[in-house]
Amino acid sequence: MIDDARDASPEELERILDLPLEIYVEIGRRRVRISEMLGLQVGEVLELDVAAGSPLSVYANRVLVAQGEAVIVGERYGVRITQIVSPQERIRRLGGSRGGL
Repeated sequence: MIDDARDASPEELERILDLPLEIYVEIGRRRVRISEMLGLQVGEVLELDVAAGSPLSVYANRVLVAQGEAVIVGERYGVRITQIVSPQERIRRLGGSRGGL
C-alpha cells in the first residue's frame, strides 16, 4: 500500500489517474418533510444550517477532503480551497457517520 503519493512510482500513480472521482461542494444542510418540499415555490428561500460566510465542505467520492470559500470566476461559481483535510482526519471520519459531518 502507498502511504504517500510522493512515495509512489510513476507506474503506481498511472494506474489511478483514470479512476472516476465525483467532486461536490456542500454549502449546508436542512431536513424538511416531503410535504414542505412539495410546497416550495419558485423564488422561495430555503434556509440552511450554516451561517453566511462559513467554509464550504468539499467532498471526493463522499469523503470530506477540504474546506473552501465560494468565489466568482467570470460568470461561474468556484471554490477556493482554504484547508485540506489531513489523511488521518479522513480516516477518522470514515469510521464515523457517513460523510463525516
